[in-house]
Amino acid sequence: MATILFDGIAYGMLLFVLACGLSVTLGLMNFINLAHGAFAMLGGYVTAILMSRWQVPFFLCLPAAFLAAAAVGLVLERTLYRQLYRRSHLDQVLFSIGIVFMAMAAADYLMGSEQQIIQLPDYLRGRVEVLGVGIGIYRALIIIICSVLVLALQGVLAYTRFGSRLRAAVDDPRAARGLGIRVDTVFAATFAVGSGLAGLGGALGAEILGVDPTFPLKYMIYFLIVVTVGGTSSLTGPFLAALLLGIADVAGKYYVPAFGSFVIYTVMIVVLLLRPQGLFARGGSR
Repeated sequence: MATILFDGIAYGMLLFVLACGLSVTLGLMNFINLAHGAFAMLGGYVTAILMSRWQVPFFLCLPAAFLAAAAVGLVLERTLYRQLYRRSHLDQVLFSIGIVFMAMAAADYLMGSEQQIIQLPDYLRGRVEVLGVGIGIYRALIIIICSVLVLALQGVLAYTRFGSRLRAAVDDPRAARGLGIRVDTVFAATFAVGSGLAGLGGALGAEILGVDPTFPLKYMIYFLIVVTVGGTSSLTGPFLAALLLGIADVAGKYYVPAFGSFVIYTVMIVVLLLRPQGLFARGGSR
């Protein structure tokens, strides 16, 4: 039971890393970017290529995946996404879905349709016994990285000048510009960081989830469930939602394999019936 709980927490942490960039762009920027999984796929492919073809150490691949996804996200934000900020959510959804299919076609053309699976270094493989609980070394690493990440992100958004400027730019862009805040720069930086976080999640998840051209569609629903169940008022909601969903998914697939694939959707339905705005509702809107 304890091992299942640990694996569920690790899986939930991975879901959070993959989805936290979407929670930033959707919750803080009020922008629906369903192409978020494409940036995660990019991070996974960068990691797979660097490790398999150029034997780059795994820990150096993580920042490379973040920077690659952030750079592509920044270019797309400056050239394409910025045109959609004031458009309806339907326009944003249709546009980002188009980006998803373009990314899938490009990945299939450049990398082929087969799944890319990375080989972790020996010191990250296997399990260790701690108080009778089997703990996967790599999953423990994911938990540590995610814990540091959520604390750092929450601190930046809540206690730094950049976080204050971002909230001001979202709540009232015109007033923020009048106060001297460079709204376009703030949005560009936020979108780039959100894309980079997706790339980091894709790099961390490449060994567990695998990476192939269908990745953006395959896991899109998971990203949306985490953000929907958690709410968009802060990162705390998606973080707790990711943990809840990760534990439920792993436990469901272990105890009720025939129903396991539906457990995560059942949890979503129950939570949204009890709290339609998610675990943490947003206090206001743009």
